[in-house]
Amino acid sequence: MSDLPKCPQCGSEYTYEDRDMFVCPECGHEWTANAPAQEAEEERVIRDANGNLLADGDSVTVIKDLKVKGSSLVVKVGTKVRNIRLVDGDHDIDCKIDGIGAMKLKSEFVKKS
Repeated sequence: MSDLPKCPQCGSEYTYEDRDMFVCPECGHEWTANAPAQEAEEERVIRDANGNLLADGDSVTVIKDLKVKGSSLVVKVGTKVRNIRLVDGDHDIDCKIDGIGAMKLKSEFVKKS
């Protein structure tokens, strides 16, 4: 039997090598030899202003007055935000703030509490 890896998408044994890519003839999936290593490195790591690792469900405190775009409201320094959710993008925290509602925050303006 060949020493080629099984298809990570469908599990087929009938993969073949095409230059520096592996190809599955059953589902058409193509991947590189170091694709699993790249996927492991792409884990998102989101840290607060002090460098502490943030996770879903954490509570954070705002460290700077933040103007709410399109409104005259301001999120004041020291506002506690509970049960955050981490997302991909420029604003990497989804949350609900009492009195304001659903918001997106940047992790650089919060600290873990």
